[in-house]
Amino acid sequence: MTSELTPQQAAHGALRAGLALGGDRHEGVAAAANHIHSVISTLRELDFADTPPAGSYRAGQEHADATL
Repeated sequence: MTSELTPQQAAHGALRAGLALGGDRHEGVAAAANHIHSVISTLRELDFADTPPAGSYRAGQEHADATL
């Protein structure tokens, strides 16, 4: 597991990407990046097994079946 991004690391990463952030934004950017990372980590843990890709879904072509 990786450690959380610090405000200083967020500022450094943004600067490397050509985005100069004001000092008051470092903490917010770090918090947002950490949240996104936690969501992606959760998604990576999901087992999609035989789930077809979204491109194979055709709206309006569902078969309504009320039986369980």
